[in-house]
Amino acid sequence: MKDRPILLFDSGVGGLSVLGAVRDLLPSASLVYVADSAGFPYGTKGEVEIAARVPALLGRLAERYDPRLIVIACNTASTIALSHVRSALDVPIVGTVPAIKPAAEMSVTRVIGVLGTDATVRQPYVDDLAARFASDCLVLRHGSAVLVELAEGALAGVAPSLDRVAAELSGLFDQSGGDRIDVVVNACTHFPLLEEEMIAVAPHPVRFIDGAAGIARRVAYLTQDQDWPVAHQPDRLVFTRLGDRERRIASLLAARGFGEPEAL
Repeated sequence: MKDRPILLFDSGVGGLSVLGAVRDLLPSASLVYVADSAGFPYGTKGEVEIAARVPALLGRLAERYDPRLIVIACNTASTIALSHVRSALDVPIVGTVPAIKPAAEMSVTRVIGVLGTDATVRQPYVDDLAARFASDCLVLRHGSAVLVELAEGALAGVAPSLDRVAAELSGLFDQSGGDRIDVVVNACTHFPLLEEEMIAVAPHPVRFIDGAAGIARRVAYLTQDQDWPVAHQPDRLVFTRLGDRERRIASLLAARGFGEPEAL
């Protein structure tokens, strides 16, 4: 068991925000990070395509890397395909869901923003979370494919445009009641990678929250008392398409302890 890794999966590099939280709690863990670069982005795809693609890919990845646990570090994939993956694989699966509950607990104005992909914010799962944990709040939603692209580009060495970030945030804050938002849920794992830029251009002070810390705690709980390798190994980085962009990202991630990129 000690040589079996934790596998984290996302459509791109957004799940690195989750990987960082897992690494903080489990410094000895062996980690494999997989970006579905051939399928990126998920947020503009249909539910049927994602529900078919994600379990099939994770089945191949489970065969290759024999993980002790899989984290779907992607809100879109989790809200659409989590049940399908759990039915298909005999491996513990941890999903990623919008942090609406903690956002409601910290909101003073009782107006919460949910910022995700188009595919995530329209899911009935988000309706259910809002009804269960934020029934006394106004929950405003906005889907943005542009922010996903900007976050992905940032890890490829392209500085995000503050004007474009501000334009995307306006889709949330310009809604009726948006001037009273005091907490924004980053319902896409890419968005914490742009948090500094979003704080800088937000029309008024807000707090941003995401689910990375909660996911890490869940992973730590499910792997408690398990053995890990004695010697730390470099984190493994896997792409489903290994092109020039992915190689640029991999070169920048080498400083974070990743080895040479692999192709699925």
